[in-house]
Amino acid sequence: MTHTTPVSSCPNCKKQCRSAEAVIEHLNDADTCWPENLVNRSMLPVPQALQRPPEQTNLSAKYHPTSGYHYLLPDQPPPQNIFQEMQGHPLQQARETNVWYPFDGLGEWSLAKFLVENLSQTQIDKFLKLDWFQTRERPQFKSKDELFFFMQQLPDRGPKWQCTKLKLKGYESEQPIHLIWRDGLEVTKQLLANPVYANHMCYDPHYIYQGQERQFGEFWTSNDAWAIQDQLPEGATIVPIIAASDKTPVTRHTGGLEMHPLFLTIGNIQADVRMKATSHAWRCTAFMPIPTFIVASEFQNLLRARLWHKCMDLVCSNLKVAAHIGEYMVDPSARLRYCFTPLISHIADLPEQLMISCSLCDRVDPWNLIVFVREAKKLHLSGVHLPYWRNWRFSNPAKFLTPEILHALHKFFFDHVLKWIKQIMGHELDVRFKSHHKRTGVRHFSGGVSHVNQMTGREHRDIQRTIVPTLWGVASPDFIRAVRAMIDFIYLAQNPLHTESSIASMTQALQDFHNHKQAILDAEARRGKSGAKDDFFIPKLELMQSFTRAICNVGSLLQWTADRDFVLQIARILDREETIRLFDLYTLLSSSTSTPGQDPLINAIIMEDNEVASTETDPTLAWVSNVNPVAQLRLQGPRPVRNHFLKGILSDNARIAFNVTVKADCSRLDASQLQSLYNVPDFSHAFHLYVTRNGYTPPGQLSFNTWSKFRIQLHSAFNACRIMPSQQVHAEPPSSDFPGGNCDVVLFNQRVDSVSNDGASGSYVAQVRAIFQLTLPRGSRVQVPECLSQVLLYIQHFDFIVPGPEPSTGMWMVKRSYTRDPSQSERVIRRGSIIPLTDVTHAVEIIPVYQGPLGKGREFWELAGGVRRLFLE
Repeated sequence: MTHTTPVSSCPNCKKQCRSAEAVIEHLNDADTCWPENLVNRSMLPVPQALQRPPEQTNLSAKYHPTSGYHYLLPDQPPPQNIFQEMQGHPLQQARETNVWYPFDGLGEWSLAKFLVENLSQTQIDKFLKLDWFQTRERPQFKSKDELFFFMQQLPDRGPKWQCTKLKLKGYESEQPIHLIWRDGLEVTKQLLANPVYANHMCYDPHYIYQGQERQFGEFWTSNDAWAIQDQLPEGATIVPIIAASDKTPVTRHTGGLEMHPLFLTIGNIQADVRMKATSHAWRCTAFMPIPTFIVASEFQNLLRARLWHKCMDLVCSNLKVAAHIGEYMVDPSARLRYCFTPLISHIADLPEQLMISCSLCDRVDPWNLIVFVREAKKLHLSGVHLPYWRNWRFSNPAKFLTPEILHALHKFFFDHVLKWIKQIMGHELDVRFKSHHKRTGVRHFSGGVSHVNQMTGREHRDIQRTIVPTLWGVASPDFIRAVRAMIDFIYLAQNPLHTESSIASMTQALQDFHNHKQAILDAEARRGKSGAKDDFFIPKLELMQSFTRAICNVGSLLQWTADRDFVLQIARILDREETIRLFDLYTLLSSSTSTPGQDPLINAIIMEDNEVASTETDPTLAWVSNVNPVAQLRLQGPRPVRNHFLKGILSDNARIAFNVTVKADCSRLDASQLQSLYNVPDFSHAFHLYVTRNGYTPPGQLSFNTWSKFRIQLHSAFNACRIMPSQQVHAEPPSSDFPGGNCDVVLFNQRVDSVSNDGASGSYVAQVRAIFQLTLPRGSRVQVPECLSQVLLYIQHFDFIVPGPEPSTGMWMVKRSYTRDPSQSERVIRRGSIIPLTDVTHAVEIIPVYQGPLGKGREFWELAGGVRRLFLE
């Protein structure tokens, strides 16, 4: 329920009431004054953790009882979000007839935007003086100065950039020190008031229970969120501050000086939206200078660290005040909230975390560097005496320095685990990776992995997916167990949702690594400059002990990752560039034909029936497509993940969607042509068995349409209302590049014939050799049952090697299943059969069980035919 200050008039229609209780009764009345299109519709987004299908009834929630009130301040104008404020611009009257004013229309605005975003000032002047304009209409602006004057007339309520000259007491630098920055509190206000994020916000701490187990996901489900709210005044709203430092030097917009950017965002924005650079949820807030001081080299880094903290102090000073006494802020739906701004996360790599987490030392004068540094080293301190977080309420570096997935896990894997594997496998590691099956959506390391110096987070994950079975036959069982345990820990730590049991599994995986890590030392795989090492003194490995505590304190670690493209943010950092982007969206919305009574500049919460695709959703696109569907074609950026559940082929339980193209790759092949094209000698026999088993007698002449691939789309394992990107499954006929065909492997869950299979939990493994559909002669009136008219697969089976997963790798092994050729009983062929496309449950990978060194590079199709056993990944 919305809480307000005691007033006796309705906040909507201004009707006078006897008391605040009478106002509430009036608003809840059947003849409510709320607009009709908002009645019986939730005006607050449902927290992500509670977005579940109706059939999932084992979830329950407990909200904090005194959080997130709305306020109405007497004698104050109604609050406005940032786009409503833009309507108050002095030139708004002119924009009522031309939304692009001072530009004369969309064409001139598009030209101006292109010039500012892509050309330097000198190049703009040269362009505007081209002879080309002598025969064509010139824009209103004739020079760069006029263009920039026009830009200054655009409505802009964003925080302004400023430049401050700094000095460190008693120490000179080779060049003047300038901090380019804007007020962190103003940046926070702009983010909170942006209606683009209205459908993706949270304001209230809450506990989520899955059965009897508590769930940890977003910050709002953590212990700290509830504990902070308990210490705030009744009705206060937490606006969690998340900072990120990036050590990539930036010289653009800085006059050639090397600087490091600082980014800020707020934890109210849903994590999967916030983590996308294209959502613009991160704001560049400062460029930290990197000066050279005129001191001995051993003091250079210390003075830079002190300067960095001084800069952070300046940028975040008003955020600290708001964390202590609060600040009224407007949310995306134009509601006023009493907000507090605790620092909950500062995302940085380990060296920078050590620089941030300095401790205080008051034994000696901190400006006497020689003495102070000597004393600090005795206490293992960094030498920074005034950390920026020292007077920031609720801040604790033991909590806000959250473990960071990219550096703490993926970089640890690359810098240590992968090096141990390279040490014992040598060139064989590259040869085996080259021999892996090529599958769409997964990087194939055709050149091996040992020569790769830098990788993205996705490439790290692609290597981790197959590294354990790749070790088979070279490393000892305990060595493999240690690597597998570390991979398990890395995977479990990345869960977007945790329960008490999943946290226990993650903790056990780390313990399993420590139980078997001696095998790594025994193999002399851990080496330094002087040879083999006999210890595991690795700071990142020690840091992993804190993951369990961090998840309970601040929620899932995946939301604090720096695995994002900050370069996309840097390209839009200064006032002019940010103004362009906001004005572009403003004109799209202002020119829309929205629902009567609905302000297009407020992103009203609409409970949509359609499921939401999870990983590439652009909140700006989603808003514009709702308010002005035609205008979305003018937006640039990633489109949402295609939802095949809307028009695709659905499984029996409607939890899996499939898609094939409307036009087949091959049309009207007869059975013998299909059999020959795909090199599947028992296709006709398998199809006959499938037809007779379904009680149908087909006409004499049959033909088939075939496809070389289909797509399968699943729901998220962590959120059943979220749809994952689809995966391609190939079934290409033999060719010169793939003599055995390029065919992927799937899991399916239906017994296809009377032959007994050994498997796990009713799942079976098969290779998809052909994707086809029965088609009747033109003009035929024969009625075909549904089981034959749908898309079918010809598959070749694998059998599980029982009794269970291989102990050291923890993975199932499979082998090809063979049978007698129906036409030539003395000949043995792969066992094939026909299943409906909708029987498939997952796309999977198979990796050869290597029996020894390959010796030379071999393609998967060359190798797989001679391998008796394969790992199922």
